[in-house]
Amino acid sequence: MIAIYDGDEHQKFMERLDSRIKSHDKDIERMCNYHYQGFIDSIRELLQVRSQAKSLNSEVVQLDEELQASAASVVVKGEELVQARRVESNIAAAIENLSLCLPVLTTYAKLQKQMKEKRYYPALKTLEQLEHLYLPRVANYRFSHQMKENIPKLRENIKEASMSDLKDFLENIRKFSPKIGEVAMRHTAEHLRSDLGVVGKKKRQAPAPPNPFTGEIDYEPPAESTYDAEEDLSAQDLIDFSPVYRCLHIYSVLGSRETFETYYRKQRKKQARLVLQPPTNMHETIAGYRAYIHGIVGFFVVEDHVLNTGNGLVNRTYLDEVWNMALSKIVNALRTHSAYCTDATLMLKIKNLIMLFNTTLRNYGYSVNQLFDLLHEIREHYNEVLMQRWVQVFREILDEESYLPIQVSSQAEYDNVLETFPFHDQALEQLSFPKRFPFSPLVPKIYQQVKEFIYACLKFSEDLNLSQGEVDDMIRKSTNLLLSRSFSGCLSYLFRKPSLALLQVIQIIIDTGYLEEATVYLEEFVSNITGAPKEGHMSGRSQGQSCMFRVARDDAERQICDKLKRKLDEFLELENYDWLLVEPRGHASSFITDLIAFLQSIFLSFTNLPPEVAQEACKSACEHIAKSVLNFMLSDDVKQISMGALQQINLDTIQCERMSTPKHKQLLDLFMTWDWPTYFHDYGQDNSKYQQVYPNTAIILLDKLREADKKTVFSVLKKSERDKKKLLETVLKQLRQLAQTAQQ
Repeated sequence: MIAIYDGDEHQKFMERLDSRIKSHDKDIERMCNYHYQGFIDSIRELLQVRSQAKSLNSEVVQLDEELQASAASVVVKGEELVQARRVESNIAAAIENLSLCLPVLTTYAKLQKQMKEKRYYPALKTLEQLEHLYLPRVANYRFSHQMKENIPKLRENIKEASMSDLKDFLENIRKFSPKIGEVAMRHTAEHLRSDLGVVGKKKRQAPAPPNPFTGEIDYEPPAESTYDAEEDLSAQDLIDFSPVYRCLHIYSVLGSRETFETYYRKQRKKQARLVLQPPTNMHETIAGYRAYIHGIVGFFVVEDHVLNTGNGLVNRTYLDEVWNMALSKIVNALRTHSAYCTDATLMLKIKNLIMLFNTTLRNYGYSVNQLFDLLHEIREHYNEVLMQRWVQVFREILDEESYLPIQVSSQAEYDNVLETFPFHDQALEQLSFPKRFPFSPLVPKIYQQVKEFIYACLKFSEDLNLSQGEVDDMIRKSTNLLLSRSFSGCLSYLFRKPSLALLQVIQIIIDTGYLEEATVYLEEFVSNITGAPKEGHMSGRSQGQSCMFRVARDDAERQICDKLKRKLDEFLELENYDWLLVEPRGHASSFITDLIAFLQSIFLSFTNLPPEVAQEACKSACEHIAKSVLNFMLSDDVKQISMGALQQINLDTIQCERMSTPKHKQLLDLFMTWDWPTYFHDYGQDNSKYQQVYPNTAIILLDKLREADKKTVFSVLKKSERDKKKLLETVLKQLRQLAQTAQQ
C-alpha cells in the first residue's frame, strides 16, 4: 500500500477498485434475484413460526410456573441438605480434632490417677508419652501449651512425692529394724539347731525386688521348705521396699541418681548412729541387750537386702565402711555395759546372744572377728564375776561350818564322804566304826563347789572357737585364782572374827592342807572335761600347790599365835607372886602349872598341822610366856623383889624349859649364881654366856633387890650382908657405865 501512494499508480488503483466493486454488486444483485423467492418463503414460514413460538412460549411459561411451584419444596430441601452437609463437615472436622486431643486428655487423666495411687514411676513414663508423643499433635491448642508448661512442675511433684514416700519408708524401717533383726536371729537359731555345719558357709539370699512398674514380686517358692510360711519371714515380708525402688528408678530417669544415692546413704548413716546408741540401763537385763542387738541386726539385714536388690544403690564398699564404723561402736558399747554386769547367769545369756548375733551377721557376709575377741574379754570378766559369786558361796559355807572332824558311823556314810572328796587312808579303812576323818565337812563342800565353778567356767567357753589347750589353761588359771585368792581371802576374813576359836583355826589349817593335796584330782577332772592331754600339767603345777593357801596359812598362823597368846594371858592374869618372898615354895606356881597343862593339850592338837606351823606356834607361846614373866619382874608396879621371889620365878621358868628355853633364863641364871665377873668379862662377845642380858634390865632388877633389902632391919648387922650390899653397889655402878657406853 505504501508503494501505491509513493508512485503514480494511485489513480489506476482507484479505477480498478471501482470496477471491482461494480463487479461484486452485479454478483450480489444476481444472487439476490436468484434467492428472492426462497426469502419470501422463509418470511412466510417465519411468521408461522412466530405464532407457534408464542404458543410455545405460553406453554413454557405455564410449564415454568408449574415447575417453579413444584420445585419450591425441593429448593427448601436442597438448602436444608446444604446446611446439613456443612454441619456434617464441621462434625467430621471436630471429630478429627477431638481424636487428636482425646489421647492427650486420656493420658493426662491416667497421669493424675497414677500419681494419686502413688505409682510414681509409671506416672513418669506416662508423662514422657504425653510430652513427646501426644502433645506435639495438638500443638495448636492453647491447653497444650498450658500442659507443656506444667510438665516440669509435674516432674518435680513426682520427685517430691517419691521422696516423701522414701522418707516414710526410712521412718518405718527404723521402727521395724528390731523386728527384722529378731526374725533374722530366730532363723539363725533354727538353722543352728537343724544344721550346724551349714551356718557360716552359705550366704542367705535376699528375695527378689518387686517389679517397679507393676509393684508385683517375682518370687518362685523353693521346692522344699523347712519352715512354715508364717514363720519364714524375711525383711521383704516385714516391710515394703517398693518406695526405695520407685524413688531410685524415678531419680535415675530424671538424671538425679547420684543425688538420690547420696541422700539415701546419708540418712541411713544417721539412722545407724541412732541404732548404735545403747540404752543407758542396758546392762541391767537381757531385754536391753536384745533390743540393742536386734536393732543392729535389723539395720544391716535391711542394707544387705538393698545391696542385693537395689541395683547399685548400696555397694559393698559403702556397706563395709558403715559396718566398720558400727563395729567399733558395738564393741565399745558391749564392753562397757558388760563390765557393769555382776550377774553370771545374765552374762551367759549375753554371751549366747552375742554368739547368735555373730553367726547371723556372718551369714550375711559381715566380718565379726572383733566380736569374738570381745567375747574373750567378757569371758575374763565372767570369770571374775563367778569368783565374786563363789566368794559368797564360800562365806556361807564358812559361816555355817562347825570345823569339827567328820565322824561316820556306817559304811554308807563313809562311802558318801569318799564320793564327794577323793581321800584314801589305809589305816582309817581298817578301823572299826565309828570312824573319824582328819578333815571337817568344809573340805568336801569346798571341793564340790570348786567343781561347780569349773563347770560354770567351761559353760562360757563353749562355741568360742578355742582349742582344748586354751580352754584347759583358762580353767586351770581361774580355778587356781579361785582357791589362792578368793577362798584364801574368805579364810583370811574368817580368821579375823573374834568368835573363831583356837581349835577351829587349827582345824581350818588342817583342812587347807587336804584341799591342797586334792588339787591334783581337780587337775585330772579339768583334763577329763576339756579333753586336753594330762602330760605337762601335773608336774609343773604341783610344785606350787603348797603355796596355794600361803597367805591364808600365814593369817592362820598369826591367828593361832594371837589366840594362843590371849588364852595364855588368861592364865598369866592369875599370877599372884609374893615379891618379898623369903624362901621359894619348892614347886612351880599354880598358874604356871595350869598354863603348862593347857599348852600340852593344845600342842597335842598340833599333830596334824604342818610341822613349821606347829613349831612357830610353840615358839610364839614360849616367847610370850617368857616376855610376860620378864614384864612381871620389870613392871613399875613392882617396887621391890626379894631373892626368894626370884628363886620362885626361877622354879617356874624351869618348868617352862620343858617346852622351850625362855630368853629371860640367862637373866635368872646370872642372879641365881651372882656370876657378875663372867658377865662383865664376856660382855659384847658373840659367845657370851649372858648374851641376852642387857645392862638396863639388870639395873632395874638390882634396884628392886636393893629396895627389898632395905626392909630387912637386921641385915646391916651381918658382915656378909654388908659385903653383899657393897658388891651390889659396885655391880650397879659398872652396869650403869656399860649402859652409858652402849647409849653412846
